[in-house]
Amino acid sequence: MSAVLILSTAATHDEAARIAEALVAEQLAACVQLSPIESWYRWQGKVEHGPETRLHIKTMAHLADAAMQRLTAMHSYEVPEAIVIAIENGSEDYLDWIATSVRAEYE
Repeated sequence: MSAVLILSTAATHDEAARIAEALVAEQLAACVQLSPIESWYRWQGKVEHGPETRLHIKTMAHLADAAMQRLTAMHSYEVPEAIVIAIENGSEDYLDWIATSVRAEYE
């Protein structure tokens, strides 16, 4: 089993917190960390910028699609960021904790 990190952003801290709580409560993620950021991006032909909240979602590879679907369903953005990064190495105890904190399978 492989652990992954899903990166996303939300428009507000409250939105990010609702997503984080749902993902952890539903055992689609072991942990979600939130941090304030400022983003610059191109949207509908214009350069935009503003504050956002970054989500670092720690889960297992077999749950990544389900976690991204849940995130997208709860998200206010038309095109929410959802990038999956494989965790290739890390503390064995921490990676084991991720594996035991999420669903063994996705229904």
